[in-house]
Amino acid sequence: MGGFPWLTVLGAVPLAGSVGVGLLPRGRDLLAKRTALLVSLVALALALAVAIQFRPGGPRFQFTENYPWIPQFGIGYSLGVDGIALVLIGLSAILVPVVILASWNEVESGRSVKAFFSMLLMLEAMMIGVFAATDVFFFFVLFEASLVPMYFIIGSYGGPQRSYAAVKFLLYSLLGGLLMLVAVIGLYVLAGTFEFTRLTGLDIAAGTERWLFLGFFIAFAIKAPLWPFHTWLPDAAAQAPAGGAVLLVGVLDKAGTYGMIRYCLELFPNASRYFTPAIIALSVVGILYGALLAVGQADMKRLIAYTSLSHFGFIGLGIFAMTSQGQSGATLYMVNHGFATGALFLIAGFLMARNRSRLIDDYGGVQRVAPLLAGTFLVAGLSGLSLPGLNSFVSEFLVLVGTYTRYPVPAVLGTLGVILAALYILWLYQRTMTGPVSERVQNMQDLRPRELWAIGPLVALIIALGLYPKPVLDVINPAVQHTMQQVQVSDPPPEVPAAQGEGS
Repeated sequence: MGGFPWLTVLGAVPLAGSVGVGLLPRGRDLLAKRTALLVSLVALALALAVAIQFRPGGPRFQFTENYPWIPQFGIGYSLGVDGIALVLIGLSAILVPVVILASWNEVESGRSVKAFFSMLLMLEAMMIGVFAATDVFFFFVLFEASLVPMYFIIGSYGGPQRSYAAVKFLLYSLLGGLLMLVAVIGLYVLAGTFEFTRLTGLDIAAGTERWLFLGFFIAFAIKAPLWPFHTWLPDAAAQAPAGGAVLLVGVLDKAGTYGMIRYCLELFPNASRYFTPAIIALSVVGILYGALLAVGQADMKRLIAYTSLSHFGFIGLGIFAMTSQGQSGATLYMVNHGFATGALFLIAGFLMARNRSRLIDDYGGVQRVAPLLAGTFLVAGLSGLSLPGLNSFVSEFLVLVGTYTRYPVPAVLGTLGVILAALYILWLYQRTMTGPVSERVQNMQDLRPRELWAIGPLVALIIALGLYPKPVLDVINPAVQHTMQQVQVSDPPPEVPAAQGEGS
């Protein structure tokens, strides 16, 4: 660990790569792609180096860096990671090279290839900074700046309604950011600092704390999104290019749920407990509402977007269940959702690149002409419905168990989302992959080597984390325990005490 600025270098590599790709001469598209892929792989190697050196039983925040930025206002360039931030940085570092490889030929003729890949790297740099920042103002700046590359990815490279979707995404996010800015200023007025570790444990009047909590929570609920702040998501995900949709739903939206567990709970513990029943209710509604709307979708990408709304409901449920199982499950869910939904969006992109249609009815019998494509789609889909043995099962199980110990009725209602997930995923697979071969897919090619290299790591991670999630949970659990202590809650005691030995 030493004094080497690991986190600064980890964020600077994709940022420098973004600038370098953007400055390449026009017409050097292949060089832009290769440079972006190489830079993303270097960032992945650095993220692995950080993960290997991270000590789950060591100090809470590791690889810390603190430098004055705007000292007159107590604003610092402060970085550090705990287990929750580390796994989300790892998620970002894995998904970006996968997206670059999958998007190799996605940019249509007449649009700037180098700008597209430059913005993918810029988005990676922003997200690493969001998860690593330990200064609240610095976090806010990166939280808002991350909107810029995603806005252009959707608005310049998306579908026919891309402008509408990009503007809607931006306006919703800016509204949330404005509310959070007011709350950030309020915190500074109270404490005179933006340093996260100095803001925890503040003695804030109950009414003031609740208003500040809402400023942060609404911004994060829009970003995540949670119901009813979700209406921008189906349009943005459906209109974004497939790679952009992966990073939007798989990584960028996790800034919202990460913000809830990091900032809402720890900065405002009393307000968090006060609003917990309402947020639990919103999460349950989101689980069921997203699942029901997914069942009725005719557009493949909108269906996947609504499944994500349901999944974010599970994550919110786990965070505010205020149990160690719930919060560990919610954090693991953020990672698993990124891999499973990312794979679904990529495979949907492969299908649409071949058939030029997002409509489910334009497919059928794909498994007969493209068995590898259908097989990877099945694995990703079964992960989405939380099949035991695949990654999402473990996280969903922990969320439901952790919620049931404190809120049994919401947990039972949440299980209905699992049943509906089986319905919409199997219905989607049946209509697109099985049955007679549709005339439009008769000559469809199976996965090409480049596409296999892109989707293969995600499928491998879906299976590996389903069979053995312990290494990731070992990193997450100490950070969750610290959060529980900060919020001053503990796990409910078991209703049935453990049996004692006969001689006791």
